[in-house]
Amino acid sequence: MALATEAKRQILTRNQRHRTDTGSPEVQIALLSERIAQLTEHFKTHKKDHASRRGLLMMVAKRRRLLTYLRDTGPERYKAVLQKLGIRR
Repeated sequence: MALATEAKRQILTRNQRHRTDTGSPEVQIALLSERIAQLTEHFKTHKKDHASRRGLLMMVAKRRRLLTYLRDTGPERYKAVLQKLGIRR
C-alpha cells in the first residue's frame, strides 16, 4: 500500500531544501524510509508475503545507493539526513 497523500505531503515539507523541492536525495530518502518502516510492520503479521519482501529489499537497496550518493557529494547534508531520520546509530 502506498503512502497516503497527507502523510507524503508532511514528509515532503519536513525534508525539502526549498519550497518546490520534490526530488532531492533528502526527500527521496525520507519517503523510502517511511515506506520501509510501514513494510517492516506489515511483515510482523504477514511472514510469508515474499513478493512484498522483494519490494522491501529493492527499496532498501535504492535508499542505500541514494545515501552513498549523498555521502560522496555533500557530507554535511548526509550527516544531517542521518541525524534527522535516525537511520544509522
